[in-house]
Amino acid sequence: MEKVGSTSPGWYDGFRGRDVISARDFSREDYEALFRYADLYEEDPGFYRGLLKDCIAALVFVEPSTRTFHSFETAARILGCGVTAIRDPSMSSIAKGESLHDTIKMIESYGASIIILRHPARGAALYAAEISRVPVINAGDGSREHPTQAMLDLYTIARKRGGIDGLRIAFLGDLRFSRTVSSLSYALSSFKDIEIFYIAPPILQIRREVKIYLDDRGVEYKEIIDMDKAREILRSVDVLYVTRLQKERFPDPSEYEKLKGAYTVGPEILSIMRSDAGIMHPLPRVDELSPELDSKPNAWYFDQARWGLNVRVALLSLILR
Repeated sequence: MEKVGSTSPGWYDGFRGRDVISARDFSREDYEALFRYADLYEEDPGFYRGLLKDCIAALVFVEPSTRTFHSFETAARILGCGVTAIRDPSMSSIAKGESLHDTIKMIESYGASIIILRHPARGAALYAAEISRVPVINAGDGSREHPTQAMLDLYTIARKRGGIDGLRIAFLGDLRFSRTVSSLSYALSSFKDIEIFYIAPPILQIRREVKIYLDDRGVEYKEIIDMDKAREILRSVDVLYVTRLQKERFPDPSEYEKLKGAYTVGPEILSIMRSDAGIMHPLPRVDELSPELDSKPNAWYFDQARWGLNVRVALLSLILR
């Protein structure tokens, strides 16, 4: 993949002024350009210092977040942006019943150059983008999507493997309610010869709208319910992507209790997978991924989280510069 340096003759314009609502909205060219600018942050972080000093980034997080919030906040400060944030809805007018419409218009009126929104309602980011005059980034809308997580996931795979084409990836766990699995599945469809395996019980299998999209794009995928069959598949995959059961999204708490602990990954997985295969997780984890794996070279998830800063510095700069 071609690198971009601080002496590059020009910027990539594919992101300029755009909303980031769905991973479906971006092309392979967009993703690979983003990767080049994410590489640049690591090679020459000074290139980005103060680049957006006249901008204000508004972080509106109506749901809890650690990695997404802090990496966006840190990225904005590196770029020289002013930062305004709603992180505890109970301390804002949202707790008084203020509508999302009014919150977005209020934030916009205070000079925000971009709004980064996390919200529990599916479609909230799209709605915000429709009423906002400034770009909106979807930092997670319920169980629907998390497109910037998909961007950093792709970036991690590209860095670890040297590319994305030909990837065999298995998703394990709560695939129905995982917005990260949805977004990464959509994003992978922009690359060649991708094969996806969805390993989960029927109640947690990948949602129908994701399968329809992959069918339309000609992406090969299989739904795996039987764990013996899953073990055979794991012998040949490049990446195992693990997700937690999202208790907060289960409509029936008793269903969560039945499934809790059913899909866990411990050090024994290393005797099944190829020695160069990677294990990814969007984090936070609960009990589905053993800390005993943390020191193994197959554990990509901390690099995955760390490189989120590279990607978000690059993304903000490409949208706002």
